[in-house]
Amino acid sequence: MNSKLEQLKTMTDVVADTGDIEAIRRFQPMDATTNPSLLLKAAALPHYAELLQNAKHWASAQGGSDAEQLANCCDRFAVDVGCEILGIVPGRISTEVDARLSFDRAATITRARKLIGMYEQAGIGRERILIKIASTWEGVCAARELEREGINCNLTLLFGFTQAVACADAGVFLISPFVGRILDWHLANTDLQVLKPQDDPGVQSVSRIYDYYKQHGYQTVVMGASFRNTGEIEALAGCDRLTISPPLLEQLAADTAALPQQLDASKASSATPRHTPDEVEFRYQLNADAMATEKLAEGIRNFVADQIKLEQLIRG
Repeated sequence: MNSKLEQLKTMTDVVADTGDIEAIRRFQPMDATTNPSLLLKAAALPHYAELLQNAKHWASAQGGSDAEQLANCCDRFAVDVGCEILGIVPGRISTEVDARLSFDRAATITRARKLIGMYEQAGIGRERILIKIASTWEGVCAARELEREGINCNLTLLFGFTQAVACADAGVFLISPFVGRILDWHLANTDLQVLKPQDDPGVQSVSRIYDYYKQHGYQTVVMGASFRNTGEIEALAGCDRLTISPPLLEQLAADTAALPQQLDASKASSATPRHTPDEVEFRYQLNADAMATEKLAEGIRNFVADQIKLEQLIRG
C-alpha cells in the first residue's frame, strides 16, 4: 500500500511548512508556506547565505534610512526564498507581512502590494503568491481590500470560529486555522485528556470551520496548520489543504497503513447559520474566547521576536 503521505495527497493538497529546499524537493508538496520563524531558520542555512548577502547589497543600493534598508533587506530575502521555492513546487508560496503591522490595516496593504510588486519584478505572477496576514480585525479588513485588487491572502494565526467567519465574509482566498497550538493551550489550562485524535480541540476547531464553509458555499480554502503529531493530520484527511512540517511529513511517508478520509465537502453539515460579524461582534467574540485571544497575541509576539532576530542577523 502507498504511504500515508501519498494517500493523503489523493484527498488533500499537501503544503510544506518549511523553507528547507531539500525537504521540499524530497516530499514534493503542492505549495509551501513561510513565516518569520521559518525565514530565521533559513537564514542560518548555508544554502541561503548567498541570497542573504544579495538581499543586503540590494537593500543598500536602494538607499533610505537604516530602518528602510533593513525592511527592504528582509522583504528581499523573503521574496528571493519564495522565488527559489517556486522553482520546485507547482503551486503557491505564502509570504508573510511583518507581524508588527498586524493592527495597521493601511500599512499591511502597503506592505502586501510591495511584496507582490517584488515578486512580479522577479517574473513571478501574483497568481502564485499568497500574502500571509494575522487574523486580527485589521488584518481581515486589509485582506478584503487586497482580494478586490487580485492579491490573494492567507489569513494566519487563526484560532477562533469568529475569525474564520469574518475571513469567509471578507472573501479571503485561504485561512490557516491552527491545530497544535489550540491543543497546547488546553493542555496547559484545562484538565483535558485527549484519548483519540477526534477529541483534540484543534482538530474539532478545523472540522467545525470546514463544515461551516462547505455548508454555506464559501470558496475560502481551509488549510489546517501547526500540527503536533500525525494523529491530528490523519483526523483532518480530506481537508482542502494541510501545511505540514518536514518531521511529520517524514513520519507519514514511512507509514503504509490505510488512511481513511475524514472530511468530505459533500457530507458537510453545520448547525451554525450563515452570519456576518461586524467589528464590535468580532472583537467581543474574540475576547470571550480566552484561548483564541491568548494564542493570537502570543503568535504575533513570537513572529515579531523572530523578525527582530532576523534583522539582528542581517545587521551582523
